[in-house]
Amino acid sequence: MSIFSKIIAGELPAYTIAEDENFIAFLDIAPLVKGHVLVVPKTEIDKVFDLPDDILAKILVFAKPIGKAIEKSFACNRCGISVVGIEVPHTHVHLIPINTANDLNFTRPKLKLEADEMKSIQQKIRSHLAT
Repeated sequence: MSIFSKIIAGELPAYTIAEDENFIAFLDIAPLVKGHVLVVPKTEIDKVFDLPDDILAKILVFAKPIGKAIEKSFACNRCGISVVGIEVPHTHVHLIPINTANDLNFTRPKLKLEADEMKSIQQKIRSHLAT
């Protein structure tokens, strides 16, 4: 069982942004920048192109309003998207507020944010989901 499956099952806490029957989105606990969100299918499949076609097609539709909320929440040119899939063997999409392509460089040091700041970021993004 991956760490993401444990989050989905409620066994581990997460700063959830959105959830439906197929997906969950939550803040990355080791973000590249503030506002870094992971979109995860509830089906535990390691590689993105091994997802069933219907889930693969729906993941971006689920991510779209979250990406728009990220853009409203942070000073950025756009919400970047990346599928790396190395660090956790469970498909996930990174949504990251970016200003340059280098903002998607996963070799950069990750941030360490306190719980209060994570909650604040969570609330900020969630507040823009409805607008």
